[in-house]
Amino acid sequence: MMCNKMRHLKTFELIEAVVRAGSVRKASEDMYITASALNRRIQGFEQEFGSPIFERLPRGMRLNPAGELLMQHILSQRTDLARVQSQVADLSGQRSGHVSIACSQALLPYFLPQQIAAYRAKHPGVTFAINVRDREQAESDLAAFRCDLALVFEPVHLVDFQVLHVLPQAVHAVFRSDNSLTRKSELRLRDCITQKLVLPSAQYGVRHLLELAATRKGHTLSPVVETESFELIRHFVKHENAVGFQIPVGLNSAEQSGVEHRPISEKDVPCGQLLLGQKKGRALPVASAKFSQQLIAALD
Repeated sequence: MMCNKMRHLKTFELIEAVVRAGSVRKASEDMYITASALNRRIQGFEQEFGSPIFERLPRGMRLNPAGELLMQHILSQRTDLARVQSQVADLSGQRSGHVSIACSQALLPYFLPQQIAAYRAKHPGVTFAINVRDREQAESDLAAFRCDLALVFEPVHLVDFQVLHVLPQAVHAVFRSDNSLTRKSELRLRDCITQKLVLPSAQYGVRHLLELAATRKGHTLSPVVETESFELIRHFVKHENAVGFQIPVGLNSAEQSGVEHRPISEKDVPCGQLLLGQKKGRALPVASAKFSQQLIAALD
């Protein structure tokens, strides 16, 4: 059985290339193979497989339902092979492997760089890929085997998401040190929204919680700036004395002088949840599983 799977690895790579490119001609250029040879390879596989896997269209090719099922199998087999390879590497005491993570922007400036550096100090043979995703995209990446782990604030569906750890995060207002909000003993949402607002885009969990809270209180959020960049939020508040919003895991006042952040009262905006997760039912490669354990300890 294993030999049969290994025999098809190259064919699986060619099938994936056609899926990405949308045509045999473009995929053949990407894979440095003639279009006729690539087409024969796919047709031979379909005959052995017992079913066509592509719809042949006037302007290209796309997977049919049987092909979609096969693609899920291909991705699953690839991750299983990576897991075995990392286990073999562990036998020699030289941990290697690759860890891919889909994460919210808030994890980028401080938390993840520290955690990756600490892990690689012990296991320099492990490499990482960090992809910034909004809360829906991160779940999609997990489901499609495009990442091993997701670390995301307020995910949407949780259908394929196996939760490994939960960390509550209050929504914080971010503002200049000379802003009148610094004098408030308790920061309420109404105190913030009367000022100039710089808000994250609608697809982010912080914005979702703010919109729900504002609607409940009969308020409307009217940002002067709306952005997908949390870095822009942190810097813009300093330039125009505006108020932005983030979660504390992505904030560090010591590294940005003149800017402060305070939690908004939970009477107005409830805490959200930062979730670490993997695809349900998937056995992670050793490096990814060990790194998830380190993340859990750090988040605790």
